[in-house]
Amino acid sequence: MPATAQPDQAIVRFGVETQAETAQEARSQNATAAKNAMNAVRNLDVPEEKMRMESLRLQPQYEYDDERKQRELVGYEATRQVVVELNRLEILPQLVADVVESGANRLDDIRYQLSDRSQFRNEALRKAAQAAREKAQLLAETLDAQLGPVHAINEQSFSFMEPRVRLSAEMAKAADTGQAEPEAYAAGEIEVSADVQVVFNLVTASDQ
Repeated sequence: MPATAQPDQAIVRFGVETQAETAQEARSQNATAAKNAMNAVRNLDVPEEKMRMESLRLQPQYEYDDERKQRELVGYEATRQVVVELNRLEILPQLVADVVESGANRLDDIRYQLSDRSQFRNEALRKAAQAAREKAQLLAETLDAQLGPVHAINEQSFSFMEPRVRLSAEMAKAADTGQAEPEAYAAGEIEVSADVQVVFNLVTASDQ
């Protein structure tokens, strides 16, 4: 049986996209919008080390001209992401609304996680070990034997199923107007799973 935990962190990714006739203009507009988005994060007292801007991607934009039967350059698009690691989930709805309103025009992803995984990993391992003993006990009794000492224990696998929220255009629009309800960002639970292999010695009637 997996262990479950309430997340206490969120990684939020915002997209900043700008279009202009020239590459320089698109880059400049993007820098301003990204700066405004970062300032909105700072205004919510998020530590500087918990936010970052990813590298800028600049690419030409083309449209097909039916008369000339060819593509024509119509401008440039600049794109980058603002990434925020949030340790106060209660301000997530406000963060989304403020950042989108201030400069980001795309809300890409919200991923929930745990700041300290160790205690939940240990709980999952304990549950896996208990389940292994219970199964071994059942099989031993079926074969008219008893469990002896543990011979070997091996951890087979370990995983965190972290919930993610991919927001629709409607949710992003609600964030832009500050109307998104807190329930829209409900994190749910993180499922922590572990598999262990336990080898027991068996005691049969002839051994007793």
